[in-house]
Amino acid sequence: MIVLGIDPGTASMGYGVIERTGSNLRAVDYGCLVTSPDQSLPERLLAIHACMTELLEMHRPAVVAVERLFFSRNVQTAFAVGQARGVVLLAAAQAKVGAREATPSEVKSAVAGYGAADKEQVARMVALVLGMASVPTPDDAADALAVAIWAANSERAGDRLTSAVLDRAAVAPLARGGTPYERAVREALARERASSAPKRGRTTPGVATPAPVRRAARPPRERAS
Repeated sequence: MIVLGIDPGTASMGYGVIERTGSNLRAVDYGCLVTSPDQSLPERLLAIHACMTELLEMHRPAVVAVERLFFSRNVQTAFAVGQARGVVLLAAAQAKVGAREATPSEVKSAVAGYGAADKEQVARMVALVLGMASVPTPDDAADALAVAIWAANSERAGDRLTSAVLDRAAVAPLARGGTPYERAVREALARERASSAPKRGRTTPGVATPAPVRRAARPPRERAS
């Protein structure tokens, strides 16, 4: 099973490809796409899409794992990461490859056993898990390999990989009308309509039912001779 991990960003995008054989994981490819500051935002997003398309065609992954922005104090950074994530998910959808998402803390817990581990700890654990002779660089590539490790181990364990409600449409679209809340709302509306609808063929105690009005038949008109 081949897993492509992505650490998204418009200035740089880390990627890491790993292969899972049974319980063994090994690194296949990793690196970082760095866009030029002279490029406009559309040009940077186009470069990310081109890189994703090339990686998908080259490695044919079964899963694309993307780090999800959980919280950011810098709104501009959050927007930039969100735009890059959208391009990554678009490329995966175009290639008909399933996408998985994880917050940084989920990835750190899965790789280093600690949700607040720093980048050096994560990089060392990535090298240890993948049996690499040295720590992968740059940091974005190491983070992408960590995301791939999280997805590979979670898929092996049979876990259902989901994300927060705001991002769930990317990996597990909500089935409209299928949640307990939506069923309860439909049932309540149905009961309200039934109670307000006029009852036919029934009488209310203490209330006289008016007799039906019968119209007298008109005599037939005589034809003029």
